[in-house]
Amino acid sequence: MKILKKYLSHYRREVIGATISVLVSSFATLWQPRVLQDIQRALLANRQQTVLHDGIWLVVLGLIAIVAGIFNVYYAARIAQGVTSDLREATYQKIQGFSLENVDKFSSGSLSTRLINDMNQIMNMMMMMFMPLLRIPVLLVGSLILSIVTIPRYWWAPVLMLLLIGGFGIYVVNHMNKLFNHYQKLMDKISTQVKETLQGVRVVKSFNQGNNEIKRFNKTSDELNGYNITIGYWFSAIMPAFQLIAFVIIGVVVFLIGVTIKDHPGDVTVISSYVSYIMTLLFAILIGGMVAMTFSRGNVSLKRIGKVLRTAPTISYSADGDQQLTGSVEFEHVSFTYPGNQEPTLTDLSFKIEPHEMVGIVGATGSGKTTLVNLIARLYDVDSGEIKIGGQPIKDISEQSLRKTVAYVLQKAILFSGTIADNLRQGKADASVAEMERAAEIAQASEFINRYPDRFDHIVEERSANFSGGQKQRLSIARGLIAQPPILILDDSTSALDAESEKRVQKGLENDLPNTTTIMIAEKIMSVRHADKILVLEDGKLESVGTHEELLEKSPVYKAIFESQKAQEKWGDFGE
Repeated sequence: MKILKKYLSHYRREVIGATISVLVSSFATLWQPRVLQDIQRALLANRQQTVLHDGIWLVVLGLIAIVAGIFNVYYAARIAQGVTSDLREATYQKIQGFSLENVDKFSSGSLSTRLINDMNQIMNMMMMMFMPLLRIPVLLVGSLILSIVTIPRYWWAPVLMLLLIGGFGIYVVNHMNKLFNHYQKLMDKISTQVKETLQGVRVVKSFNQGNNEIKRFNKTSDELNGYNITIGYWFSAIMPAFQLIAFVIIGVVVFLIGVTIKDHPGDVTVISSYVSYIMTLLFAILIGGMVAMTFSRGNVSLKRIGKVLRTAPTISYSADGDQQLTGSVEFEHVSFTYPGNQEPTLTDLSFKIEPHEMVGIVGATGSGKTTLVNLIARLYDVDSGEIKIGGQPIKDISEQSLRKTVAYVLQKAILFSGTIADNLRQGKADASVAEMERAAEIAQASEFINRYPDRFDHIVEERSANFSGGQKQRLSIARGLIAQPPILILDDSTSALDAESEKRVQKGLENDLPNTTTIMIAEKIMSVRHADKILVLEDGKLESVGTHEELLEKSPVYKAIFESQKAQEKWGDFGE
């Protein structure tokens, strides 16, 4: 609950309004049976003027309760919506600052569930907090006192009812907490399964795994359904159990009043108000049970959100302002192991890339190529050694400066829904049409962009479903180079292009980005054979460095890759 205090402070006026309105509504509700009692006495005494006066007062109290209730709902809704919105934004902002290690720890499916499902639970809890929760103490204390005052000799009846219902309620809440914890974990699991299946739908269909995925989903869904039904059973048992206890108490009291009516004839006029207070007490307890269940669920969600907010990013950046960096990159005895792995992915790497060079990185699958460039972009931090960008240690560079210096084009092209311009401007927020045209020309994206009547305003659908793999890669390349960064990383980013398009993209990078250091991961040596230098990785170690010709002479790994690929090619002289 400490998390909410910070956000509630922004809604002081609404909190005060909700508190005052609920107090007014509660007091009006409590006083109505008292006025009804006076009316009954006046009827027995045939005091018509008193009946009329108290009748009007009873209607006024009802209207006051209704109007105050409306204001209470209004203020509670503003608080719940506002606080939840602020908390969701803060959580999303926190997630944006996470490193890949943080995201891997939580999983993207779990983070999505926390931002949607858990936030809805917190919003429901906030509504309960400023509606029934504020009302319950007033009704509980007020109805308890007034019931005792109405018939003092039966003071033990409401007290006994509270003890019995309270004991049962505490038992239920403790049991429900465990159920809600399991429920939320299963929500994370099913969310992750759905996300993985939808993102990998082509793989599922290609390998005819639809039935297996259905079985896997159904198993989790059935388990989730089982917990949901169990929770529902407990919910359905609460109200009947509470009502049974209350009605037994009321029945006992009414029976005792009937037995002693000759000795206490005045009880005739107070029995209805006494029963009203007992029922109000029951109502408060029932609502309290519902609030407790909602709070139990909301508290679990709040803890999950709190865990996200308390998690410190594993990567922290320098607070220095805008730093101007050149395109040099230097690795000094760098080693790195992924969290949870025993074996290092990279071991004792040392090399230097000069500004404006074009550098290729080759090696077998799993040799550490992508990991190496991830460290340059500082998506992970090294275990040992040091990386320098522009001559400065990467840990002394601010995030703003690093992102402005290093542009990273992923192998898997990811575009966001919106327009082509929206996606390109992720690389440079204030990019002009001329800059977008230049970037698109270099990336060979103009070819298809110019076919659209709306050109850069053409819509990118969800998951960029209206673009081919090659089109997505070209747009990703354009996004990466639009700001003309000092360092451009291409992680096998031309793999979906045909040979001619790839050749034109490489020529554009060489001719139109003379001041950019280009680092290109490639599966095909054809893609990097004209690079200024090529790094050859083997099992996470730097096997050799040199030009294409030099590596053919001195690197067995490079020569083996070259020979295997040359044998597979059907066109031209691979070595030219």
